[in-house]
Amino acid sequence: MPLLINGERIDLARPTGDMIRAYPHLEEKAKLLRSRPARVVEPKGLLYVQQREFAVTTPKDGSVSILGSDDATTCHIVVLRHTGSGATCLTHCDGSDTEAEVSLIMSSVKSFSDTTGYGRLEVHLVGGFNDDRQLSQKLTNQLLRAFDLQPDDVHLVTFCVTELNDREEKDIHFPIIYGIAVNVKTGEIFPATFPEKGPDEDLRSAHILTGATLTNIYDANMEQLHIGPYFWRPFPHVDFWLEQDDKEILQNLSTSPLAEPPHFVSHIRSTLTFLKEHPFPSRSLFPDRKPRIYKKNEEGLWEQVCSDKI
Repeated sequence: MPLLINGERIDLARPTGDMIRAYPHLEEKAKLLRSRPARVVEPKGLLYVQQREFAVTTPKDGSVSILGSDDATTCHIVVLRHTGSGATCLTHCDGSDTEAEVSLIMSSVKSFSDTTGYGRLEVHLVGGFNDDRQLSQKLTNQLLRAFDLQPDDVHLVTFCVTELNDREEKDIHFPIIYGIAVNVKTGEIFPATFPEKGPDEDLRSAHILTGATLTNIYDANMEQLHIGPYFWRPFPHVDFWLEQDDKEILQNLSTSPLAEPPHFVSHIRSTLTFLKEHPFPSRSLFPDRKPRIYKKNEEGLWEQVCSDKI
């Protein structure tokens, strides 16, 4: 069934600007979200989701209460929630295979929900801006179409993307919100930044840079974070890229060089260094072909669990 706003099916043949004007409450909600200062989310109770990752859990989770992601420029952060079960999924989409990704997160939330009973599926889209290459607009349209193709009714509740998440400074466009979090217990969504993005930040980034598809990183039943096993071939020209100055890395390895957060280049350098150190992850990182597994400890922080204890 279709993607709905106020119970009405969206006409996807219309430009998104027309859709925004037809449903002014969406613009008002986006304005309200944009006006809120980004909250710093500490690691306790947090599950941070990187680009091309997703995680789903429910309010019953005793380890994770917040799902979040940031550093989105042309990317969009998607929250899908079932209001009956409270099952909540957060993912960070970059347009690599949007239709397949939406199907994946739909099935993940439905696996924790009785969609025939009380409640409904609600989606929140945040991210992107008026970038020169119109990558944000393209991704917005892809996401709307992909949700409209789903067999279940999905209600669009938050729409703070592309032109509704854009600011201009000296003729240069930037996103207003780069990151969001969702409180799994209450369903509240808010702008957020994350001082800690671990564990295994470089490993997970390397997986993305080598062409990963969307990956589920969390087992909500076991309350465990699963990283890998990931396999890639030696990254082409890694020494060449590590020799380049910051400007070259920014220009060539970003979809929106002028709008990236300040730490973008250092993050890419760290990931490239990791790829150089681990050209064959099957040997150095995952010789037993098993994931690296983490659980929250008593302080609410991730701690690696030995696989033989599981």
